[in-house]
Amino acid sequence: MDLVSLINDFRSSTQACSGGEGEAVGPLAPSDALAVAPATSGAQLQRDLQASGYRPAKLQAISVSGLANAQAAMSALRQRYCSALRSDEFAEIGVSRQGSTWQVLLAKPLLSPNLGDWQEAGKAILERVNEARANPRKCGRQTFEAAPALRWNDQLAQAALDHSRDMANQDYFSHQAPDGSQVSDRASRAGYKWSRIGENIAAGQGSVEQAVAGWLASPGHCANIMRPDFTEMGAAYATNPDSAAVSYWTQVFGTPR
Repeated sequence: MDLVSLINDFRSSTQACSGGEGEAVGPLAPSDALAVAPATSGAQLQRDLQASGYRPAKLQAISVSGLANAQAAMSALRQRYCSALRSDEFAEIGVSRQGSTWQVLLAKPLLSPNLGDWQEAGKAILERVNEARANPRKCGRQTFEAAPALRWNDQLAQAALDHSRDMANQDYFSHQAPDGSQVSDRASRAGYKWSRIGENIAAGQGSVEQAVAGWLASPGHCANIMRPDFTEMGAAYATNPDSAAVSYWTQVFGTPR
């Protein structure tokens, strides 16, 4: 697995930095603009980011040296920068390597004040998901063959919208809502009669492209996207400028009875 996948796999776990159990956090979307060469100073990094055109709302740069591969780099990062890797303040990531030195840039993008109609965004997510399913893909250590395209379903979209709005309005990030409900409950409430159900969530991404890129770069979320036994999907986002992440994205996968 590459370093981005390893970091997203770590973020999706419930392993807290203190060694106990914690909350999973959303996947980070890879950004080419953040994958600048390891910098020798903050001033150089700032110049490199300006040249790449990236304007973060929040940025943290971390680096480790003397490590031969991604697994070794991940082990060092977990020991030294666990809190940053698991922070819900970041939504994008850039990784670069020069010899045995690895640089990781964690960033929160500046969000557009208007991401457009939620249903149009949801159908744009479906389009990108079907593009991903059209080709074989490796999700972490799992390999998937190409899968049939998913169909849009309004009930699944409503379940996705309800959860995105609930996360935004109540300022939390979890598959389990404060009332204890899970995706299966939300889909049933929306009137969907399912035999299989699944859900991906993300927070902080500023566009459809970023949200899908984050899911595809996270082994578990990617596996949901590629599962051949799902046949339908709905997706939506919601925003709340007073919440921690501002934007919340949900996609719900289903197979009807």
